Amino acid sequence: MERIEHHASFEGWQDVYQHESTVLGCTMKFGIYLPPQAEHEERPVLYWLSGLTCTEQNFITKAAVQRYAARHGIIVVAPDTSPRGENVADDAAYDLGQGAGFYVNATELPWSDHFQMYSYVVDELPALIEANFPASSKRSISGHSMGGHGALVIALRNPGRYASVSAFSPIVAPTQVPWGQKALAAYLGEHNQDAWKRYDTVELIRTAQERLPLLVDQGLGDEFLENQLRPELLRAACEQAGHPLTLNLRPGHDHSYYFISSYLGGHMAHHAAALNR
Repeated sequence: MERIEHHASFEGWQDVYQHESTVLGCTMKFGIYLPPQAEHEERPVLYWLSGLTCTEQNFITKAAVQRYAARHGIIVVAPDTSPRGENVADDAAYDLGQGAGFYVNATELPWSDHFQMYSYVVDELPALIEANFPASSKRSISGHSMGGHGALVIALRNPGRYASVSAFSPIVAPTQVPWGQKALAAYLGEHNQDAWKRYDTVELIRTAQERLPLLVDQGLGDEFLENQLRPELLRAACEQAGHPLTLNLRPGHDHSYYFISSYLGGHMAHHAAALNR
């Protein structure tokens, strides 16, 4: 593991590391913010999953998360969104291949050789963080768009592993929208509908073993709202299952980091309340 960036920020450190991932079979990068409290004791960790076309850089440079992480004493880890490299499969479109891992374990060639982002986020990355940094075993997870989908799915599929979960503009029903249908067909097989459902928040809510409250913010000016994001499907599923959901619909806000940075403080307080309990 090699540190390739090191920046002082709010009395802590914003770093970027790269390492060889066994699960993904390539070199991966992740951003990690170490708050000032981490100099003296182990601190809980928030994992942030970014969206389509993003890398580890988007969240750490645009969201101003360091201010809130320092205030609450939370380590923040932001991995890249997919495996990358010359030998890693890719596609010319922005919504498939490198930069579009969708946080699934691919079973179809050529994707299955490297696209195992679910296992990377759930198992390999936390093991690496907890072995090499002053990180406790208390974890929360959040994300945006494709990353919001990943955060909700991972939390629902791993009861007891995360203290809290939240999402901005998540793809809540990928089996029902174009982004998800394209990615799931490629990564999991066009006719493997049962496998698709294991990566669909709306489907998972129906059989969730843990009633971990969901915090979701969605901009009403989002260009992807009606065709790709469909938050009304999440609300209906949670109401039917009796699953706790706070769905904040924000007038005027779009899909950008202007939106995320506007409400990130509330999300960080939500996670801090659970992690520092």
